[in-house]
Amino acid sequence: MAFISSGYNPDKPMKDRITDIGPQKYDKFYPPVVAKNKGKWLYHEILKPGVLVHVAESGDEVYTVRVGGARLMSVTHIREICEIADKHCGGHLRFTTRNNIEFMVDDKSKVDPLIKDLESRKFDGGSFKFPIGGTGAGVTNIIHTQGWIHC
Repeated sequence: MAFISSGYNPDKPMKDRITDIGPQKYDKFYPPVVAKNKGKWLYHEILKPGVLVHVAESGDEVYTVRVGGARLMSVTHIREICEIADKHCGGHLRFTTRNNIEFMVDDKSKVDPLIKDLESRKFDGGSFKFPIGGTGAGVTNIIHTQGWIHC
């Protein structure tokens, strides 16, 4: 009865249950301004390639900076993405269906420092780790059959 010693009560099997089955509910992780205004967005505008503003009925705004992502990412790269989100976005970010990354901030004054940080991060060869763009009439990641990853 190893479970008994761990605190498991067979008479109340769901009491204090901890599980790792499936992800937690997605809306638990919304940025506060998104949670507050869910379903109440009036419009959005593309301010420049890769930078959008979303405006709610309440007048609240969310600024999104979209950067190119990769289909396969190393743990080091993901940690860097999280570091950027923690530093500029209260820890919030979003992956798009085309594997791009959207950093969301709730104040226009936070956009330029975020962009400067993203533009300062380059690979050793000189290319941008986080190229800004992919909105409007632009090029975005092509998604196709996943090949060896899923087959």
